[in-house]
Amino acid sequence: MGRPCFKLERDHPMPLAGVDEAGCAPLAGPVVAAAVVLDRDKFPRGIDDSKKLDLEAREAIYARLMKQARCGVGLCTVEEIDSLNIYWARMLAMSRAVEALGFEPAMVLVDGNRCPRWSRPSIAIVAGDAKCRSIAAASIVAKVTRDRMMADYAEAHPGYGWESNRGYPTPDHRRALRELGPTPLHRRSFGLVREVLAQAAQPCLFAAE
Repeated sequence: MGRPCFKLERDHPMPLAGVDEAGCAPLAGPVVAAAVVLDRDKFPRGIDDSKKLDLEAREAIYARLMKQARCGVGLCTVEEIDSLNIYWARMLAMSRAVEALGFEPAMVLVDGNRCPRWSRPSIAIVAGDAKCRSIAAASIVAKVTRDRMMADYAEAHPGYGWESNRGYPTPDHRRALRELGPTPLHRRSFGLVREVLAQAAQPCLFAAE
């Protein structure tokens, strides 16, 4: 499969927004969504699924998107994730991203198999970030935004490696979670975090001498 293009977008009215999110799987931090409306006559070259781009390429394309596209970003906090569950938090973050555009798109293309519960015209596209240029652009904005947030959080909560693992359940993050315990930015509704909290709550038992 080649890079994302406008092929699946051309049959829809403009302005068209592509929507994607970053941060569903991590143990810590918010889920961040982005909505991007591209100018089909003037857009950054090299747009691709954010997962296929290295850090330097993502940052460069992100900077150009901020100048050449209309972008909205929405997020759901850790507290909202724990209250709603990650699925509905993802949907809410995407709704907030579209609202953050400041205008109503004529069509929204969403990465995944389901759109949020909204009244606006929209279509969900599985693997949309690999097919549609606007969704791929949104994936870059969402990931760069969230990665920068996690790097900032890493300074406030050292030892978990968030500046590199971005809160994902890597071996070093799992080890730090068990050794240091959860921070306020860890998702209490996620299994491993719940497990660590449960272990910490157990009373210490000492054998009688």
